[in-house]
Amino acid sequence: MTDKFTYDDVSSYSLDADNEAALVEAQNECTFMWSNKEGWPVGVIMSYVFHDGFFWLSVSTNRVRVRAVERDPRVSISITSKGSGIASARAVTYKGTCEVLADQATIDWFLPALAKRLRPGDEDAQKLFYELNNTPNRRVLKVTPVQTIGFDGDKMRAATKAATGGKTAT
Repeated sequence: MTDKFTYDDVSSYSLDADNEAALVEAQNECTFMWSNKEGWPVGVIMSYVFHDGFFWLSVSTNRVRVRAVERDPRVSISITSKGSGIASARAVTYKGTCEVLADQATIDWFLPALAKRLRPGDEDAQKLFYELNNTPNRRVLKVTPVQTIGFDGDKMRAATKAATGGKTAT
């Protein structure tokens, strides 16, 4: 019996390192996920900076995710190409561990870096962003990736065309 082509196993459509790096650079938002006290997975959209192999995110201590991450540092970050300007459907999820940093040196490095990423070329907006976020409650989340799960829609599309004689469903 011949194996029929399906989308049941998409593991061969992984994201190459160059495309992964391009996606992380092009996008500035991710879904940051953690577990609450009851063990439920929770996620919110957050802006990030990727620097020196770590994901850096800004948060106030007023957010429950700070206490949740301090309780259980296992987190995930998902990034998609949607809205990034990348034409292909690409996505990557990182499982990782998260530290909550409160030192002013980290905050002073990170907030301008995030402001510049979110408002490139607008120094007034960057300065205001820093002023509004540089509070006693400000924390920086530092995520260390430990596993990567990527997806490349171009690979899936090419495999579909090859298996179906040029037809695509994606």
